[in-house]
Amino acid sequence: MATTATKLSASSQTLKRLLTELKGINMGSSSLAAKYIVDQYRRFETTEQVHCRAKEELQFTAETYLSYLESTRKLKELNESYRGKGERSIRDTADMVGFKLPHDPK
Repeated sequence: MATTATKLSASSQTLKRLLTELKGINMGSSSLAAKYIVDQYRRFETTEQVHCRAKEELQFTAETYLSYLESTRKLKELNESYRGKGERSIRDTADMVGFKLPHDPK
């Protein structure tokens, strides 16, 4: 079972990563989304004397949103890396996968 310090550490790491992802999509730390997320984290803070199930639900939801934001960013980067290159020639495609064209010397 994880200690309270470990839970808080994981929780604050998730919060930092969420805010970083929001910054990356031009929704800096001053955006409404960022303010809402920070408010939710503060609202569900727990102490050693109080155990809050909503805190665990908040952590799960935060990790889900973080996964969505990271995946969206990576997809955008991937699409941009392939955009603009146009189609490859048959020779380039064959070379890329390790095939030789029929007229190439063996």
